[in-house]
Parts: sequence; structure tokens; C-alpha cells
Amino acid sequence: MDIIELLKNAAERDSSDIYIVAGKPLTCKIHGKLVNLGDVRVDPAMAERIVKGIYFLAANRDVNRVALTGDDDFSFALPGVARFRVSAYKQRGSLAAVVRVVQFALPDPKELGIPQTVLDLSRHTRGMILVTGPAGSGKSTTLACLIDLINNTRTDHIITLEDPLEYLHGHKKSIVSQREISTDTESYVKALRAALRQSPDVVLLGEMRDFETINIAMTAAETGHLLISTLHTVGAANTIDRIIDVFPPAQQHQIRIQISMVLQAVVSQQLVPAVDGTVVPAFEIMLVNSAIRNMIREQKIHQIETVIQSSAADGMVSMDASLLALYKNGVISSGTAVTHSTNPDTMTKKVKL
Repeated sequence: MDIIELLKNAAERDSSDIYIVAGKPLTCKIHGKLVNLGDVRVDPAMAERIVKGIYFLAANRDVNRVALTGDDDFSFALPGVARFRVSAYKQRGSLAAVVRVVQFALPDPKELGIPQTVLDLSRHTRGMILVTGPAGSGKSTTLACLIDLINNTRTDHIITLEDPLEYLHGHKKSIVSQREISTDTESYVKALRAALRQSPDVVLLGEMRDFETINIAMTAAETGHLLISTLHTVGAANTIDRIIDVFPPAQQHQIRIQISMVLQAVVSQQLVPAVDGTVVPAFEIMLVNSAIRNMIREQKIHQIETVIQSSAADGMVSMDASLLALYKNGVISSGTAVTHSTNPDTMTKKVKL
């Protein structure tokens, strides 16, 4: 198995991921569907050989990292082909890996279907913007588009903290410092603390994982910086609840006040299958206004969805409204709209009208 040919083939076929797991043929995910690359099942020896070959391509990275701990994340590039984000791990005692394919060229947000309302969030100069959704929903791509817009339109210092690096940003109008966790810095927490001393205007935090990271991120957003980050949550209300719940009960009243002051927007997205066999994004967009700030402070977060639904004129979009628009434009089927909606019963009635 020529590993370079495998990676080239996956990139040329517009694959999003490559799966190397014993007991199954080499597999790619193309437009959301798993496609076997041949009929030969990967055995543990072949899986180990391929994974070690990938480590060699990644500047001869030490494979003992995954052998000792069971997990390892890193990225590397093949000149003229693509960048690859690797998550290597052990399963059933053998090595395995999932390799994300990241094209060198930054994506065109219009071609990807990212709404202008989301792109306009790049105009904010302070506060917190959150892009949320399940794993593989396109959050990293949306973040890359926002950073690229800032890079093209403002003279800022942008610091990105990522694990690992995906899209590479050249210096345009802005200066872009991209730091990879474990390669350039020890942890998100240390890097974020250090970033506040590095004269940033914009900080991209790859993921708000735990109490300490969220706590420092809140401080960064309060002190005049624009902080953009992600959470693996679905929906604006769930995102706010998740942040609050990370804190001890005694601090939750104070954190509600802080969130109500710094939060600018929450974008929640998911990728859904289109009728042409590809996948397309659907978005919930919450722009924080005075009504939503009051709801956060007064523990009425459950009412936020109603505000989103009734604020289309202000640029807000509910997930179901986004899915319904895709259905009416012939992009997705009625079944897909119902399956991915937050209120399937209501959506069923709407798509049958």
C-alpha cells in the first residue's frame, strides 16, 4: 500500500476523511457517505504499517506517543496535495487512525452555503462569537472563513490556538499567529493565558473544553478582545446552558451576567444530505440583542428559541427555518428536513403543505 497514493487519491476524490481500521477495507467519507477503497480487509499488521507510514510523513513524528497513551492528534501537509489532520488511536489492541483531508485553498464561503449574516460576524471587534454543532458539522471551515475575512479587511493581530492546525492563513492586512497545541504550546489554558500578553485583537480558540479554558476565554472577551470559539453543542440555548453548567453553583449567577455582557452571537450548524448526493449546511443564527441579554441574566434561556423564531427581520434564523428554506429551494428532501429538525411534528406539517 503506497500511503502517498492513498492520500492523493482521497484528496482528488474530495474525501473529507480516511478511515484506517483493522477488519474493514480502507474507507473514505465522500459527501457524507462511506466508500470502500477496494475489497482488501485491513489486518492489524497492515493498519500498523499504514499508521507508522503516516507518522513518517509527519516529519517522522514519534509513533510511541500513540503506543503509550492510546491517542495522538497531529497534522501534516503533502506539498501540492493537501493538509491532513490525523487522530491516531488504539482499538482492540491494534493501531488505527482517522485522517481528515483539509484542502490548501481556503474555501469560498458562498460556494459552501454560509449565510451572509454569519460572514458579517467578522465585523465585530470585541466580545465572544461561538460556532457550535456536532463533530464533523463544518465548524472549523466556518471559523476559517471568518478569520480569512478579518485577515483581508482589518489590520489586526489574530492569534489562533488549534489542536491541531487545519487551514493555514497567510499574513494579509492582518498578522496571523497560528499556534498548535502540543507542538507550539503545552495546552489551551497556557496558550490562552499567554495570548492575552501578546497584544491580540482577535483570538480563535479551537475548542472551549473545560472550566479553566472557558473561564479564561470569558476574561479575554471581557477585556476588549474578540474571541471566537466552538463547542460541541446543538442550539444557542443549549450552548449557553453548557457554559453556565461548567461553573460551580455559587458562581453561576455571576457567569450569567458575564455571558449576557460579552456574547455577540451563537451560530449552530449541521451538515445534512442534499438531493444531489452531496451535503449542505443548515444554520441556526442567534444575534444577541437586549431581549436575549435579559433572558440570560434572568434565567429564561428556554425562551431564547422563541426570540430567534420571531426575529427573522433582524437576521436571526432558527434551525427549522433554515431546513425549511433548503427544502423549498429543492436542495434537500422533505424526509431530510423532518429528520434533522428540532420539531419534527411541526416540520412534517410544513413540508406537506
